Amino acid sequence: MNDWTSGYVADVGYTYGYYGELNPLREKLALLAAGFDIAPCRTACELGFGQGVSVNVHAASQPETTYWATDFNSAQAGFAQLVAGASGANVSLFDQSFEEFCSRSDLPGFDSIGLHGIWSWISDENRAIIVDFIRRKLNVGGVLYISYNTLPGWAPMVPMRHLLTEHAAIMGAPGHGIVGRIDQAIEFAEKLMALNPQYARLNPVIAERLKAIKDQNRHYLAHEYFNRDWRPMPVAEMANWLEPAKLSFACSAHYMDHIDAINLTNEQQAFMREIPDTLFRETVRDFMVNQQFRRDYWVRGARKLTPLELLDTLRRQRFVLASPRKDMPLKVKGALGEVEPTAAIYNPILDAFSDHQPKSLAQVEQTLRDANINFAQLREATVILCGSGILHPAQEDKQISKARPFTDRLNAFLIDKSRSSNDVAYLASPVTGGGIIVPRFSQMFLKVRAQGRKLPAEWAAATWQILAAQGQRILKDGKTLETPQENLDELTAQANQFSETQLPCLKALGIA
Repeated sequence: MNDWTSGYVADVGYTYGYYGELNPLREKLALLAAGFDIAPCRTACELGFGQGVSVNVHAASQPETTYWATDFNSAQAGFAQLVAGASGANVSLFDQSFEEFCSRSDLPGFDSIGLHGIWSWISDENRAIIVDFIRRKLNVGGVLYISYNTLPGWAPMVPMRHLLTEHAAIMGAPGHGIVGRIDQAIEFAEKLMALNPQYARLNPVIAERLKAIKDQNRHYLAHEYFNRDWRPMPVAEMANWLEPAKLSFACSAHYMDHIDAINLTNEQQAFMREIPDTLFRETVRDFMVNQQFRRDYWVRGARKLTPLELLDTLRRQRFVLASPRKDMPLKVKGALGEVEPTAAIYNPILDAFSDHQPKSLAQVEQTLRDANINFAQLREATVILCGSGILHPAQEDKQISKARPFTDRLNAFLIDKSRSSNDVAYLASPVTGGGIIVPRFSQMFLKVRAQGRKLPAEWAAATWQILAAQGQRILKDGKTLETPQENLDELTAQANQFSETQLPCLKALGIA
């Protein structure tokens, strides 16, 4: 019998995550930060879309772009198609294997192709199919986003992952399903580590890794660790794979990777500057930061901007403050740990965005003309603030207006689902062209608010009625709130906080 899963876990669904690196608007900033030119994205493709949250959010919030995508899991594709039908966005979603989808004769050329959480978990045969697809279908000047497990960060964990999967395959009780077998494998590994084997003594980090795994979502673990194929890959090996598609490494898709000061010591930076080859420099950098997971942009026919072109292009880019400005704590986390940026630079920049209206860097630069902040500092701060999720790239007003009907319909569908589950914790913003975190109760407050209830106390009461009718209770500080009054009090507190902080931001982002 032909195994349609190709060894990939299919008996539990993937999580309902949103991955901003797949957002063409977001990739533009990363490439500009690295000095590269990028053409507007008119056609985009996602291979292995999971539950389809990212592709649906991007299709709805960027309707001028045509999206095509596939995921072999029919249940996941069915949900994604349901969401797409609700928004009415220009997106074609399929439940085909990579081999089937990549051989379709009706596919256009693509300006952007994305794979998140796919490459490390598929066979070499499927990797070859994908590379050939990219070779044929990525337009000149197009961008590939690809994420994958890498070395040396994964090196100590490779034997433990093998042990877990072997236990699940050989010792796990078949009738328990993959989730039960994962629990059994973790329990076995804990017993083994308690015996203090030589492996544990030489790799002390494994105990912490195993502890972290135990607390993680089992559906995530099934897809991360328990597929038949699983191979971390150094960046140089990735380059070898992508060479037939004429791709060049451009930059990390993780904004914080662009800021050496928070990831490398002065001595490390000096050492890296002595390495002329881009890919080998990336290899060395992975050793410096013990990289475990890479998120990269690769370009076909990369073109570097001249310094003047780059400055002009950056000044035209628009951004919006997506978080409350009042008393905003700002700490930046890099490989070197957590640091607090200079308040004299960051506070004026945040103040300039504090009305939550999209602004170009040229406008902000003009606002800061008396603050002793130069454009290089503004540029770096913008990348860091975007990497922290505080600022987001923003679309032009015309694009926002075109997107609003699609995001309104998409968000109404997702908000309606929040009444019964907390699966999808993101809504689409026509302003940012991407997803914004909006937890379940906040979505429910938006639902009842749209029905005409004006006060936070009313939102809390209506939300409690929905939860109580389903026998659901709130979990606070690890404890379930048992009485109706306790639940109502907690919801009222959350509704007041939502009204004061998050709601103004969601209004500015075109979500509320």
